[in-house]
Amino acid sequence: MVQAVVGANWGDEGKGKITDMLAEKADIVIRFQGGANAGHTIVNDYGKFALHTLPSGVFYSHITNIIGNGVALNIPTLVGEIKSIVDRGVPEPKILVSDRAQIVMSYHILLDQYEEERLGGKSFGSTKSGIAPFYSDKYAKIGFQVSELFDDEILEEKAGRVCELKNVMIEHLYHKPALSKENILKELRHYRDLIAPYVCDVSSFLHQALKEGKQILLEGQLGSLKDPDHGIYPMVTSSSTLAAYGAIGAGIPPYEIKRIVTVCKAYSSAVGAGAFVSEIFGDEAEELRRRGGDGGEYGATTGRPRRVGWFDCVASSYGCRLQGTTEVAFTVLDVLGYLDEIPVCVAYEIDGEQTTEFPTTPKLNRAKPVIEKLPGWKTEIRGIRKYEDLPENCRNYIEFVEKRIGFPITMISNGPGRKDIIYR
Repeated sequence: MVQAVVGANWGDEGKGKITDMLAEKADIVIRFQGGANAGHTIVNDYGKFALHTLPSGVFYSHITNIIGNGVALNIPTLVGEIKSIVDRGVPEPKILVSDRAQIVMSYHILLDQYEEERLGGKSFGSTKSGIAPFYSDKYAKIGFQVSELFDDEILEEKAGRVCELKNVMIEHLYHKPALSKENILKELRHYRDLIAPYVCDVSSFLHQALKEGKQILLEGQLGSLKDPDHGIYPMVTSSSTLAAYGAIGAGIPPYEIKRIVTVCKAYSSAVGAGAFVSEIFGDEAEELRRRGGDGGEYGATTGRPRRVGWFDCVASSYGCRLQGTTEVAFTVLDVLGYLDEIPVCVAYEIDGEQTTEFPTTPKLNRAKPVIEKLPGWKTEIRGIRKYEDLPENCRNYIEFVEKRIGFPITMISNGPGRKDIIYR
């Protein structure tokens, strides 16, 4: 059986913890899209970890962790990350990398930096990890696939082609030093040595695993609203963040995905630029940010302060719908215990009219939040394991949100640890 863990919003919903928890009963955990531009924070018996490329199953010795073909593979980051967790006492994880995955090159990262610099105030808020240039090259068919690392003739020819194309832009648009074919080949050969032990025909491996009835977990990065087709375009990421893409990015049949756990935060947060209707500012935002998450709302990859806001029923309902949600995991609920009243965005007002449908970006930019306030519970809820033991106002908040988004909330996370979870 295949399950997916994905995000309903802008990313940062707490998927790492939910994946880590569900991984206990899985045989295989797969990253199927995105790159090292976002991270999952996981707290377990080994300590606190921010993973960027590694699947969240790496803390269990029984799991095979897979980097799928849909991932933007930064080889030095992956290898460095494996070393960093092993150095902290985690047993060497089982890792397979798809021979069809493509490689983030050092020039992708440079081009990402140069473009953000050139755009100045109009930039996309990129993490400058090379993701957009990487996916551009993949679809322009001048990217390097892992399988090509083992064919010198292909590398030689493509490295020359890349220099011809990129140097026009690098020298004349960005006024930066040109790329050299020799350096690109040297980089590719170095990557070949690093990645060789992990390379596998992943699609074939998964075909066999499905025949054997193995439990497979797909781990998404970011959330619905960062999807390039269905998100807040153009302030989106460059690969699909939807569970449906898991079939493509891992190489499995779509009908195998039976359970889609969509993660929603009990309030909202976002990294990067783009429309965020329920966003709050000033002291109110700073307090939520400081109390939020485990160690505050600061990006797992960049360390930059996340934008925060109240729970957005419009965006979350839309995000869950697009994911094909079978159930919702509701995270960081414990954070809201300090509030007398909890504001919730229940609709948008656009050009004087109210709507609960999530609009396209031009309209979204004109949307104002319609807020309803619910009474707070003013108490610490960490440590509670049973739904009925939660304060009444806390249960009312969960049920109010559940009704508004239209999908069942089956898991409630009330702390950062693996055991801080309530099942409904």
